[in-house]
Amino acid sequence: MSSPALHRVVLADGDVAVTLLNYGAITRSWTIRGVPMVRQLPADEAYLSDPHFTGIIAGRVANRTASGQFVLNGQPQQLSRNDGLHHLHGGACGLGKRFWQMEANGPHALRLSLHSPDGEEGYPAAVDFTIDIRLEGHILTYDMRARPDRPTPINLAQHSYYTLGGPLWGAKLALTADRHTPADADGIPTGTIVPVANTPLDFTTPRALGPADAHLDTNLLFVDNRNQSAPVATLEANGHRLRMWSDQPGLQLYTGAQLPTPNSALCLEPQAPPNALNTPAFPPIIATPAQPYRQILRVEIREDL
Repeated sequence: MSSPALHRVVLADGDVAVTLLNYGAITRSWTIRGVPMVRQLPADEAYLSDPHFTGIIAGRVANRTASGQFVLNGQPQQLSRNDGLHHLHGGACGLGKRFWQMEANGPHALRLSLHSPDGEEGYPAAVDFTIDIRLEGHILTYDMRARPDRPTPINLAQHSYYTLGGPLWGAKLALTADRHTPADADGIPTGTIVPVANTPLDFTTPRALGPADAHLDTNLLFVDNRNQSAPVATLEANGHRLRMWSDQPGLQLYTGAQLPTPNSALCLEPQAPPNALNTPAFPPIIATPAQPYRQILRVEIREDL
């Protein structure tokens, strides 16, 4: 049987263009007047073997689950282990490594859909995923949904690396996040929740990124009862400004230390905290037929005129 074909769709609105792939539901490029706003690989085929998850939709459960283990309704579950002893971004063949059905909806919108069978990468339940992506002017919206046939964990994350057209040292970052979840050397949270005040993770007041931030790869929690109409993240660099809106409890901040060119791009990934399946203090991530999963992410990038 032949492998599925790799396809791309371009959404365009004025001077803004976004290219999407059916593999991994990947956001392959985002340009304004031809200037790249996200990290992009030299060819579509390069994404098939990219170890850095560039532009994917990560899941079924994004980030790390300790030892790939959790308990659901009293029954122990074992997920695949693709990050040493742990489970990362849905496993070796997670959503970011699958071919999705892709259907354009005019020049500005696209729907991707995928059926994940019961037992895939160790996950219980069959799940139908849909992602509606729409470009309106300078705003790109991801409407991510998942409907399982029985209870199962779901925690998706959009994994673009933002460059805003050039180097990021000196970029000014602000986050509506007042706490973080400290982690061990494997990136597994210890289970505590700690204020960011008076720490290097305090971005509640905008500050410039620099070499001291080179190894950031941490999950932060947004302020409780925040104004949902206000952005959770703002990034200014190279004459461009990014604003991000999310309905998630927090985000993963990663400054790209493991990229081929270290720290050349920045991830801002709204999601529930890592290892939420094994940490009662974290928000729950179990979806059911009666309460299916949904996440809405909006990202605006424009020239900072």
